[in-house]
Amino acid sequence: MNKVILMIKEMINNSITKYLPDIKSNDLEDNGTIYYMNGNNGTEFDWYVNEKLSNFMVFYNDKDNLGAVKLIVYKSCNIYLYIYGERGNKLVKEVKNSLDVTYDELLDLAIILKNETDEKCIWDSDVKKINTDIEITKNMRDEFKSHESYYDNIKKRKELLNKMAYVSKKIVDDNYKVGYMHREEPLNIDDSGWSFDAGCESDDYINDSKNIALLRLYDLIFLEPDIEKYLEYDIGTTLIRKSSTEFKIDNKDKEIFVEKRD
Repeated sequence: MNKVILMIKEMINNSITKYLPDIKSNDLEDNGTIYYMNGNNGTEFDWYVNEKLSNFMVFYNDKDNLGAVKLIVYKSCNIYLYIYGERGNKLVKEVKNSLDVTYDELLDLAIILKNETDEKCIWDSDVKKINTDIEITKNMRDEFKSHESYYDNIKKRKELLNKMAYVSKKIVDDNYKVGYMHREEPLNIDDSGWSFDAGCESDDYINDSKNIALLRLYDLIFLEPDIEKYLEYDIGTTLIRKSSTEFKIDNKDKEIFVEKRD
């Protein structure tokens, strides 16, 4: 078995013994089987977009089947280990550590996992059933690396959604939909440049900083999914809501469609 997988197994098993001492093997799914959870995004996507391998999990053996342990291995060789008690309902310990391996060793494992699980349509499998002893060839490495550019647009969008925006509290607290959105030159690396108003605020309201919230775009689109398809518009763009679901470029010839969320 691949040495990184062996290290992961040891970390997970030690964490169960240390932080869940009352848990017996039959309290866990398949007596504590460790699963490689590639079924959501897939190995290659996680490697290039989320900068990690897909998660490794152990589950409780009951009808809710919640996680007992989650281990995340990042390309940086850092790991985050989460241990859950109360049948998966309570985080009891978070451990941050690093693996004594090289980037190339992790890359080779990503290639193995892609070839031995994703390529064979094997999802969320017991790690013991994955053949991780295969030899990695130069062609396999070159092919895997050549796919990185496929994810450029996704990575850029992810970076954008993690940036901040100025949002009227009419939207955040008073349940109004976004009625007006404008993008300026970002102030810093964490700023998206976007600001969002409901469209019914007075100048005095907008000019008072206590009425403005700072939100990640990722969090705002949970409130306002209608804005998502416009977020990559250029700096200098101003849009107004024209209906319950659509926006248009503001040509100063139409009133803003003001509406509250249901």
